[in-house]
Amino acid sequence: MMTPREALKKYFGYSDFRPLQEDIVATTLAGIDSLVLMPTGGGKSICFQLPALLLPGVTLVVSPLISLMQDQVENLREAGIPACALNSNQTADEQLRLRRACLDGRVKLLYMAPETVFKELDQLLAALPISLVAIDEAHCVSQWGHDFRPDYLAISNIRAQFRNAVFLALTATATAKVQEDITANLRMKTPEVFVAGFNRANIFLEVRPKRNALREVIACLEQHSGESGIIYCFSRKQVDKLTEQLTDSGYSALNYHAGLSDEVRRNHQQQFIRDKVRIMVATVAFGMGIDKPNVRFVIHYDLPKSLEEYYQEIGRAGRDGLASHALLLYSAGDAHKIRSFFNETADSANSERLLQAML
Repeated sequence: MMTPREALKKYFGYSDFRPLQEDIVATTLAGIDSLVLMPTGGGKSICFQLPALLLPGVTLVVSPLISLMQDQVENLREAGIPACALNSNQTADEQLRLRRACLDGRVKLLYMAPETVFKELDQLLAALPISLVAIDEAHCVSQWGHDFRPDYLAISNIRAQFRNAVFLALTATATAKVQEDITANLRMKTPEVFVAGFNRANIFLEVRPKRNALREVIACLEQHSGESGIIYCFSRKQVDKLTEQLTDSGYSALNYHAGLSDEVRRNHQQQFIRDKVRIMVATVAFGMGIDKPNVRFVIHYDLPKSLEEYYQEIGRAGRDGLASHALLLYSAGDAHKIRSFFNETADSANSERLLQAML
């Protein structure tokens, strides 16, 4: 049987593991549940993709975004690793073909969104030899986190069905309370907890008062002429307005938010990833799992709602380890905008606590 280091070299082309990766892989192969906190760009994917190749049966990867799943599946297939993603965007024929491949033993890594997991629990998944369940973006399972998704709670049902499967939860950011929630909600058995350093030393963090926001943005763009970057805005309206202002000023920019169709969002995302457009102006709907190493700057046009959200978003810069820039434009008025949004949510007290930490 191939060793983890041999598999790392053969399939991924790396001679050495990054910090903690080897220990996480060894723990998973030993059948021990783990919670992994590792910064964006720290190499979380290897922590479950490598054990998947060395364990018998199928590894189920639960991921919140179809775009993220597709990116990873394409990269795995290019490396000669049999992987597929089952999602709601596929036709019935496509889904049937992928199900057959899974049942015939032609798939080692099966990616699904939590909603699909719930639908397939008593059907496809019940017929597969699941040996590892990897939950990516695991902070989504906690209502104390910044991106809670109720569908993630259904993942705990897999534990009852696959009692012998190893569980591996991964996230770039989680407070102590969120960590407790993850391990409890996923029914993890006395898990090992791996925490990598969170200091992204290659990212320069800067906060400036928001006096003339457009002028501040353009000054930053001139500083990073010809480079790729993301600008985050609080509202869809602001995204569209700023995109128009930048394109009118001659900048290569596109917009991204939940108000656009899936097709338009996918097109804009691909243009950005392939360097056909330099600047993505977006709401928080953009970015989770985007594997683009050469993002040189991230600008927050508006105040983020929490430190966790801020940390995750700036982490999309400098994934290649080169010097990068995170600029936050701060106005006290932004807090009022965020609070008006909180008033529409069920858990405004927790939201206020997260905002205060950010302030």
